Amino acid sequence: MKSPIAIGLITLGIISVLALTNSYAQQTLPVRVDRGLEVRSLVGQVNRLQKAGVKPARVGDLLQVIGDGVATSKGAKAILFVDTGIGVVDVAENTNLVVQELSFAPDNGRITRLFVSQGQARLRVRPFTHRGSKLEIRTPVGLSGVRGTDFGIAIQPNGKTGLAVMEGQVASAALGKEVGVAGGFQNFTLPNEPPSAPVPLRNDTRLTYSFERVIQGGIRKVQLIGQVDPVNAVQVNGIPQVTDRTGRFKAALEFFPPPTFQVLVQTPLGKEQRYDLVFR
Repeated sequence: MKSPIAIGLITLGIISVLALTNSYAQQTLPVRVDRGLEVRSLVGQVNRLQKAGVKPARVGDLLQVIGDGVATSKGAKAILFVDTGIGVVDVAENTNLVVQELSFAPDNGRITRLFVSQGQARLRVRPFTHRGSKLEIRTPVGLSGVRGTDFGIAIQPNGKTGLAVMEGQVASAALGKEVGVAGGFQNFTLPNEPPSAPVPLRNDTRLTYSFERVIQGGIRKVQLIGQVDPVNAVQVNGIPQVTDRTGRFKAALEFFPPPTFQVLVQTPLGKEQRYDLVFR
């Protein structure tokens, strides 16, 4: 039979081994932080979207569940941080952004998939340290995938998506075709079409326009015929417009009183210009 002293020494040795093992585990085991997008800044009326309903967004809100998102109203903006600063998302006015996936890859890389149904957003994402990391932005007509870049998208009511890349590389994909868009280039994707070929980045908010008198439904109206860069988004009196593959659009107002067309032109990178056009 072991003496009380021997038993005490054995017990002390077991406690020491356990303490060392626990300390080693704390130093070497990877710690996974919760995935999510944090609301860092708000301007104007921004709503937080949840499966349980819609409520005003607040700075510090975390979007961590599939279906969580934000919706900005006219004149509103939001800034979102992805995880602990892996990326920043600038959400412009009249934009809806929803989380589709937040998960981990087998190599502990982070997989982030977002869906933007309308509006304009710019993303600045640092280079990933894991091969399995992915950040994808889905729109009604396609997909943009990145591994570290600075780019923006502009989405029209029919889903047409303009893409502009400042730095890095973005894979623009639709209908089984993928086009690489490098820094300093832009392209767009129309509904039911593959992505267009990239062209040099313009980030140009210029508007060319003309007026014509028309009769619609027996009512005299003035029609604005405008043209912008094909990747840009356009709003007329706060209503998002659809442009064709050349950037052309039309909008009509009643003839009396003399109509005023307030036009907002937005590039995918967030550059804006407003025009007040009065027909006389």
